[in-house]
Amino acid sequence: MRFHLLGLVILASTAMPALAQERIDRRLDRLEQEMQAVQRVVFPGGAGRQGAIVPPEIQPQTGTTIGGIPATSALSDLTARVDALEAQLERLTGQAEENAYRLRQMEEAMTKYRGDVDFRLNALEQTRAPAAGPARPPEADKPVGGTAEPAAVDQPNTGDAGEDAYLLGYRLWDTGRFADAQKALEAMAKKYPSHRRASYARNLAGRAALDDGKPATAAKILLANYQDDPKGERAADSLLFLGQALVELKKPEDACKVYAELQDVYGGSMRDFIRQRLPGALKAARCS
Repeated sequence: MRFHLLGLVILASTAMPALAQERIDRRLDRLEQEMQAVQRVVFPGGAGRQGAIVPPEIQPQTGTTIGGIPATSALSDLTARVDALEAQLERLTGQAEENAYRLRQMEEAMTKYRGDVDFRLNALEQTRAPAAGPARPPEADKPVGGTAEPAAVDQPNTGDAGEDAYLLGYRLWDTGRFADAQKALEAMAKKYPSHRRASYARNLAGRAALDDGKPATAAKILLANYQDDPKGERAADSLLFLGQALVELKKPEDACKVYAELQDVYGGSMRDFIRQRLPGALKAARCS
């Protein structure tokens, strides 16, 4: 009987470390899965490029029998190391959440910045654009009695190359350097055809040609902007200024057809800039 009890004690002493080892293995498996999940958040490009966040310090051991007091000591050390890994995982998870929050803040700030830029550009366009009728004659921007130096233009730096290219052309147009503006804007549209500012650039290139006393060139650019990208943000504007170019070319009947197209296609979606100028344009072309 005494030997039987001793055998039970020995079995219990060897089974307890084995059970503890099994629990540790489960914790390690869970930690590995959670580490991989955090790694995908912190390094979306993949671990193959950035490397693992935490190199595996503990390798599973096979073929080793754990028993007795030494095994218990090893398990205690292993448990402490797993506790440390869990704490590190918690810190990494918090860092990933903080980075995601900061990224959302940056995206919101960029969206607000783009909205502010659009608002300012629209306001400036409305300030400079004629109410209706033919474009401003080119000599209105020419100095009398001499040649003036071209107005200085600051190089934009928004972090978006397409946006910068458009803003440069816009600033050239805004300072009266129409030929330079047309060239810069057409280059922008060619280099960044899928950028949302491409429609802006082609439209403003046509306006620059119109302001520069080149209505035939303007008509060609403006018509292409409408036909190539009718859903572009400045396609409707191009029809308005195309009509003005046709009036300059002594083709008021064609201008009236263009204005009719403008109303048919964009009647319910015209922005105020166009809506306010269309009656004057119709009057200037003597549309019935």
